[in-house]
Amino acid sequence: MNPLINSLFVSLISQLIFFVYASSHKTDKLTDLSYGLGFVTVAIYCLSTSPNISSYKLVLLTMIILWGARISTYLLLRIIKTGRDSRFDGIRENFWKFARFWLLQGFSVWVISLPAIYLLSLNQPTEINTWAIIGLIIWLSGVFIETLADLQLYKFRFGNHPETNPWIDSGLWHYSRHPNYFGEILLWWGIFIYGASYYTGTYWLTIIGPIFITLLITKVSGIPILEKSADQRWGKEIEYKKYQRNTPILIPNFFKHKS
Repeated sequence: MNPLINSLFVSLISQLIFFVYASSHKTDKLTDLSYGLGFVTVAIYCLSTSPNISSYKLVLLTMIILWGARISTYLLLRIIKTGRDSRFDGIRENFWKFARFWLLQGFSVWVISLPAIYLLSLNQPTEINTWAIIGLIIWLSGVFIETLADLQLYKFRFGNHPETNPWIDSGLWHYSRHPNYFGEILLWWGIFIYGASYYTGTYWLTIIGPIFITLLITKVSGIPILEKSADQRWGKEIEYKKYQRNTPILIPNFFKHKS
């Protein structure tokens, strides 16, 4: 159990380090940046303390580093453009409320990372097998969908040629109202499946990781908040109601007619 417990402390401490700077400068520019880097920090720590380093573990570490670097860069560029994150209005000025956010983020990073923490800390020989290949393919699909959706949204918001609608309904966003979140969920399930041949006994409970991120996005801080905001802004517009009615909220419908 030591790797699991120690990695929790690593995750919390890494977030608190970012919090100290963010709190003292009253800035939002590090909140999302630290999210992706938190996963990378935990993964590197686990592999650095692992008694057995294999190509299997190095591939898994690379998966997490690539995703973490990608999401952190994107979120940093976005916050630089917007200047602030309205989620923290009335929070960043309150030390304890702001600290609570960072601690919860550190805990969330740890929970979502549970499959990777276990796999990277395994004290036994590991090799790339069929389950690993399946998991890698799912992860690649998720990363591709999330990256493309984020790129399309970034161009829509900050590009020189905005779309006719104030909401995005082109590209992957034509087939799903939240394709980036679908990709995010998919890639974490891919990481869990990557290790399917190595879970034993109670360690199957590391499935809590992908379940947690799925519920977090679909029920708590992801889709519900954005859907509520969209309803407040465009809920009375006929075209937006039509878009909502014809477009799945999460899982893309690639058979949807492209009008």
